[in-house]
Amino acid sequence: MSEIQNVSRRSFLSGMLSAGALVLSVPMWIDPLKAQEEVPGSDPPESPVDRAAFHSSVFLGIETDGTVYIIASRSEMGTGIATTLPRVLADELDADWQRVRIRLAQGDPRYGDQDTDGSHSVRSFFNPMRLAGATARQMLLSAAAAKWGVPMSDCATEPHTVVYRPATPTEKSAEKRLSYGQLAAAAAKLPVPSGRDVKLKPRSSWRYIGKDAKLFNLKDIVTGKAVYGVDVDLPGMMHASVEHPPVTGGKVRSFDDKNALLVPGVRRAVPIDIFPGASPGFQPLGGIAVIADNTWAAFEGRKKLQIDWENGPNAAYDSRLYRQQLRTTSLQPGRVARAVGDADAEFAKGGRIFEAEYYTPHLAHVSMEPPAAVADCRDGKAIIWAPTQNPQGLQAEVASALKIDKKDVICHVTLLGGGFGRKSFPDFAVEAAMLSQRLGQPIKISWSREDDVKFDYYHSVAAMYMKASLDAHGRPTAWLQRSVFPSIDSTFDVKTQYADSEELGMGWTSIPFDIPNLRIENGPATGHVRIGWLRSVANVYHAFGVQSFAAELAHAAGQDPIEYLLTLIGPDRIVDLKGIMSVPSGYEQDTGRLRAVVQLAADKASWGKRKQAGGIGMGIAVHWSFLTYVATVVQAEVNAKGQVSILRVDTAVDAGTIVNPIAVRAQFQGAAVFGASLALYGEITASKGAIDQSNFDDYPVVRINEAPRETYVHLVNSTAPPAGVGEPGVPPFAPALSNAIFAATGKRIRELPLSKQLTV
Repeated sequence: MSEIQNVSRRSFLSGMLSAGALVLSVPMWIDPLKAQEEVPGSDPPESPVDRAAFHSSVFLGIETDGTVYIIASRSEMGTGIATTLPRVLADELDADWQRVRIRLAQGDPRYGDQDTDGSHSVRSFFNPMRLAGATARQMLLSAAAAKWGVPMSDCATEPHTVVYRPATPTEKSAEKRLSYGQLAAAAAKLPVPSGRDVKLKPRSSWRYIGKDAKLFNLKDIVTGKAVYGVDVDLPGMMHASVEHPPVTGGKVRSFDDKNALLVPGVRRAVPIDIFPGASPGFQPLGGIAVIADNTWAAFEGRKKLQIDWENGPNAAYDSRLYRQQLRTTSLQPGRVARAVGDADAEFAKGGRIFEAEYYTPHLAHVSMEPPAAVADCRDGKAIIWAPTQNPQGLQAEVASALKIDKKDVICHVTLLGGGFGRKSFPDFAVEAAMLSQRLGQPIKISWSREDDVKFDYYHSVAAMYMKASLDAHGRPTAWLQRSVFPSIDSTFDVKTQYADSEELGMGWTSIPFDIPNLRIENGPATGHVRIGWLRSVANVYHAFGVQSFAAELAHAAGQDPIEYLLTLIGPDRIVDLKGIMSVPSGYEQDTGRLRAVVQLAADKASWGKRKQAGGIGMGIAVHWSFLTYVATVVQAEVNAKGQVSILRVDTAVDAGTIVNPIAVRAQFQGAAVFGASLALYGEITASKGAIDQSNFDDYPVVRINEAPRETYVHLVNSTAPPAGVGEPGVPPFAPALSNAIFAATGKRIRELPLSKQLTV
């Protein structure tokens, strides 16, 4: 961890901040994003910082007029992270939030990890943000004490103010006050105290942490002023749309652009090379780009292209046949990923043996904003504007494709109209960069919704086999589970056959059940399309398999699903996952917290008290992912025609310390809608290597009349360190809904989507 640095007197601040400003830098703690947006409230006073972008290493600046500038460190895709993390710093600084201005900075490798995924932004940056704010506050206190000639122990802060309150006030030593602006210049001359000497606020003194806060740029978003990737416009910019190979790994054999060039506004058609080597990685799929004066002309010109494709080895991919291959593999012994006791010996004893198979298909991201980027690449330099979750990854891939140095690639990160993991992959921005370099002018690349669906990095298809032996009380004495799915690693190495420990740790090897004989396996699978991260990743299918099977065993044992689930979890303890998966210190899996969210969700849903007859049923699922404990109860109704209605959702969440409750509730409310879409409709299939779906007509998401009618999010008041909130709400939803459908109808759901089995 790098020390906080006082950079107030560095020459690079000339023309950016006034000479008296206090500026602190934390080089390895932040992720720079492009300076652009303002916090809610009135416009800030004219300041040098408004006329030029921050230097990328500036983390916190206090101007002599008292305005506090904070660099937001993570890509903003609707989670509110660009508001939440600055609130942490502002709290420790004791700043007046109305005088705080947030700047989104551009990508820069000097600041460590900028990849905004994995639900770790608050967890990773909570303490550094606190320390940065507390350090600046202490420097302001020290400057005030020196100015007054009093002990610093007699000084305290109130919002944006240092106050002197003598222990024994007299007429000559009355209370004194100085604003942060008045102290900034003096504080800028002080050395930065060591982190060991900086005193953080006690939890009881927090002003902003744990309190609801609206997005800092909410007004701009709702009025259309906010800039997303698709909004960027440059002088002299041309527009491009790419006809990609229908099969992953395919390439152009020949093409005819004669008719495309007849479309008004179309200027030319340009080939894009397929990704180098055998693995797609982050690079473009290749194809033919139509260059035009506007997006509509580019789209229309594409329709007129005549292309002869060489589809390559993946042309044989048929998802229906592949499903059977995965199922066959799941029924055969696999690579052991975790073992406790001797499951084989226990199964050999006979007794009550239960088996089940589960299946989930490929899924697409379909974020609200399809991929879009603008590139201006000339004279060995590249400037990119993109809605990316991974600005440094984008810089590296652009540099590789253009054969230039990474330091010569500037990445301006716009707001993201949703991400869900898709925008961690910069292939679309690389396309724009390659075209701009070739044409010598700015290029905007725009993907249609059809492009988005047909050429995604898909969530993996998965087949799972479960087996358990039950004792006389219905408790498992042995448990075997085996999952088979093409790994994300296959996108980067086509030879990959098995999942890595990170994927298996997502709800598979990490199951918390108290079972004396446990074996967890993974079978081999080959990837035939680009596999990528989708919100909650492997947790989605693993939770569906494990939690559905747990409910089936409860029914076989004739026990209430809640009580049975609590029995499976067992007594309060810390689960030993050493050698199984990487768990940060202080975040060990705690079954006491897991049991608590099960009980909270059941209580809030009035489990056992609400109507569960006449086609109405309740189901529960619990899951630990991204270091957060989540239990979801779904109440659903299935009418005589087989139509499903989701009546109510209750989700209990223990995510440790919560910074911005309203943002957390929004994430879990959104997860209920997202989860409903995946469970009811989510399915991507392939025929002859090409994706069958193309838009919301054949890859639907739930409409408002299909979404959960009531959604309640119950946050556990915890003093534990903060954990993830963006992704953990998704995994328990599908199994909870499936279990509710069983309670309502007696029909067991073992595969998704539900639309294949019920009318939805």
